[in-house]
Amino acid sequence: MLTSVVGTNWGDEGKGRMVDMLSEAYDVVVRYQGGNNAGHTVVNEYGKTVLNLLPSGIMRKNTANILGPGMVVDLEHLSKETDALRRRGVPIGPENLILSSRATICLPYHRLLDVLEEERLGSKSFGSTRRGISPVYADKYMNFSPPSRHLFEYWFQRTMSVMFCRDAIALATAS
Repeated sequence: MLTSVVGTNWGDEGKGRMVDMLSEAYDVVVRYQGGNNAGHTVVNEYGKTVLNLLPSGIMRKNTANILGPGMVVDLEHLSKETDALRRRGVPIGPENLILSSRATICLPYHRLLDVLEEERLGSKSFGSTRRGISPVYADKYMNFSPPSRHLFEYWFQRTMSVMFCRDAIALATAS
């Protein structure tokens, strides 16, 4: 069975709460677009929670949650949001939270650009959340911003190089 919850307004439609309720009967929840400017309110056995970045099914023990390819993900915000939920007893790990390799990473300069643009516009500002969403989407569609797979590939190469060097030194000094 496939169900899609799509909003037709700017928010406060109850999408997060609806997805949380539906996710009880689903194996997978995919948040396909957006960033941490959202505010999905979920009320369940963990209490009232406002999720900005995580899919609303994250509190269901047997549900895999995917941050999809259309998302812009601020890794610092993701870390804070997952840590806050873990402190409340919500189990979060690779078995229930998956980041698409094609999701775009929101970098610190995107947040800075967002703030600078709002300040430049002054009284004509558009009311940004100042979280970098507009600049990162601009970069995404101009192919300037890295998809998550590029960061993972870089991290993996660096990690493997360090491990190889450490093991080589250990072997050379063992005799």
